[in-house]
Amino acid sequence: MGGPDTHDSSVERMTPVVRRLILLRHGQTEYNAASRMQGQLDTELSELGVAQAATAGAVLARRAPRLIISSDLTRARDTAVALADRCGLTVTTDIRLRETHLGDWQGMTHLEVDEAMPGARGQWRDDAHWRPPNGESRVDVAARSVPLVAELVEQLPDWGRGPDADTPVVLVAHGGAIAALTAGLLDLPVRNWPVFGGLANTSWVQLSGHGDTPVWRLDVWNASAEVADAGVQ
Repeated sequence: MGGPDTHDSSVERMTPVVRRLILLRHGQTEYNAASRMQGQLDTELSELGVAQAATAGAVLARRAPRLIISSDLTRARDTAVALADRCGLTVTTDIRLRETHLGDWQGMTHLEVDEAMPGARGQWRDDAHWRPPNGESRVDVAARSVPLVAELVEQLPDWGRGPDADTPVVLVAHGGAIAALTAGLLDLPVRNWPVFGGLANTSWVQLSGHGDTPVWRLDVWNASAEVADAGVQ
C-alpha cells in the first residue's frame, strides 16, 4: 500500500491545474489627464496616479502574488513597486510589456491626431492590424507579449498547483498592451479584438489558464479596487 506521500502526490496530479494571471494597468499620468498619446514615451505618474497605485496595491496584495513583472516604462514600474512593497517582492521588468508604439502620434493630443488624420483613430480602434504611421498594431503587440506568458508557464512548474494554486502572477503594463495580450491569450479572431473596451487607470484583467497546456479564459475585465471584493476572488 502506498504511504501518505504517494497518496498526496496522486491527489495533486488529479487536481485540475488553473493558473491565475492578473494584468494591471498603470496609474494616471498627466498625459492621460490631457488626452495626449503616450505610446512608448516614458512618462511619470501624476499625483492622482500615485494615489491610485497605492490603492490598487493595497487590494491586490491581499491576493499574495507570487511574482510581479512590469513594463520597463516608469509609469508601469512605479505602479508595480506600489504593489510589490506591500508583498515583500521585487519587481522585474520586461520590455515586451511596453505600450503600443504609436509612431508619429506619440506626444499628440487626440484632437491633434483627429485634425491631422481625420477618422484614423476610429480605424485604429476598429482594426487590430492597423498601425499609426511608423507605429505598431495591436497584433504586433500581442506577437511580442504572448511569448512572455508562455515562458512563465514553462519556468513556473508549480503555478496553479498545490496549496498556493490561486496565487496569481501579476503583469503591470498599459491599456493597449493589456488588450492585445488578452486577445492573444484567448486566441480570439483578430476581427473580434475591438470588443474590449477601454481599461481605466489601475484597473485590471484576470485570466485563468486551465490545464497543463493552458487554455486561457477571461474571468474579469476592468476590475477596480472599489469593486474588487465582488470581482476578483
